[in-house]
Amino acid sequence: MKKLLLAAAALLSIVCCSKKAQVHPEWTYDSVVYEVNVRQFSPEGTFKGVEAQLPRLKDLGVDILWLMPMYKIGEQERKGTLGSYYAISDYCAVNPEFGTMEDFESLLAEAHKLGFKVILDWVANQTAPDNVWMTTKPADFYERDSLGNAIWEYDWTDTRSLNYENEDVWWAQDEAMRFWLEKGVDGFRCDAAGEVPAEFWYGILPKMNKDYPDIYLLAEAERDNLADATETFDANYAWELHHLLNGLAQGSKTVQDLKDYIERDAARFPREAFRLTFTSNHDENSWSGTEFEREGAAADACAVLCFTLPGSQPLIYTGQEIGLDRRLAFFEKDPITDWSPNEHTEFWKKLIDMKHRLRALDAGEKGGPIEFIDAPEGVIAFSREVKGSKVVVAANFGDPSNSEPLDWGGTMAGDNRPQGVKVVVPFLNLESEPVDVTLPLDGTYREQFTGAFYKGNVTVTLAPGEYIVLAK
Repeated sequence: MKKLLLAAAALLSIVCCSKKAQVHPEWTYDSVVYEVNVRQFSPEGTFKGVEAQLPRLKDLGVDILWLMPMYKIGEQERKGTLGSYYAISDYCAVNPEFGTMEDFESLLAEAHKLGFKVILDWVANQTAPDNVWMTTKPADFYERDSLGNAIWEYDWTDTRSLNYENEDVWWAQDEAMRFWLEKGVDGFRCDAAGEVPAEFWYGILPKMNKDYPDIYLLAEAERDNLADATETFDANYAWELHHLLNGLAQGSKTVQDLKDYIERDAARFPREAFRLTFTSNHDENSWSGTEFEREGAAADACAVLCFTLPGSQPLIYTGQEIGLDRRLAFFEKDPITDWSPNEHTEFWKKLIDMKHRLRALDAGEKGGPIEFIDAPEGVIAFSREVKGSKVVVAANFGDPSNSEPLDWGGTMAGDNRPQGVKVVVPFLNLESEPVDVTLPLDGTYREQFTGAFYKGNVTVTLAPGEYIVLAK
């Protein structure tokens, strides 16, 4: 009897000390992430400017506020006037451009009061050249060339790469992250997580997950060795899907390519792994163009897939909810000044509401598996079902052979092309004929955007770029 009690106690200890009994925190499965570009979020570009708009974000319905890096930015070799958010001079100080530490704490407290979770953008791969560690830590904290000069990667000349062969760097990162966790933040989006050794994350995150069991961790990486949610990250980026959706909208990829990806991704990642899905983010918007530049008239259909495919944890970037159709400057002030709601706002609100209501769309292991439905060329159609919740989705991306060029004229803020140069991208031909799609419905379903009811084997007509989402 004593041995049985000891065994039961040991098992209970293992369960209680794991990150979460159900792999992820309960609040994450139906959550939607919103990326806040503090600099461009208001004319002031401050924490207070974000705090003033929290009621609007609450009405939109998003759950997790990801604040782009809000730490003090380096002066040495900074890019542009204001510098990159990702060239940090002090991990434990706020960027004075955004306000004071008290302003940040006020934003955090008000966000929590309204029910939001707040995660910070963590930049572990590199620091600014004049980071405090450069003078307070040993020389081997940084990667150096044969002459002893600290080096950088790619064209990130305003940064210096940390040396992860030195495990003291691991614990310095751990200490800095815990500084913010102690202030009450709810986790981190870890920038360039795949650029640093996986051993680092496995070195610090298991205990961090144990000490703060309700945190959410997002890796800017697409690596199955960083998808063990009980040890490391709750979510990885779905970069491959993002580029595939761009290609699907442009006619360079097919629906079969998408189906192949879905099957390949399911085999590669564990079912419980969340996949961050998106049509835009700060990098894509500033450097590759808005979703309208990249996906044209199929942008909404791509967003629908980001909310409905298996494993999806969707992301909305600053301005998408009002259909922002310009690139935001990265190193300069370039604020959004008009947040008036419009048809784009209603579209995103309906998507978010679907994510919250329909259990078949839950992320990870709680969501329903996918079953493809036969459909005409260029149409992706599928269903997902779990515990009585069923969703049927169809989206028409047109016949790639009928694609035609689309000229995008003008110049957008942050665009590094000469003024007047047009972007020519091959988009689906909106003049091509609509197609009929037959959807087998086992009962009465409601269309999630129009509210119309459907029953039985229903044939719907979808023009290129159109979609339908039915749920019961």
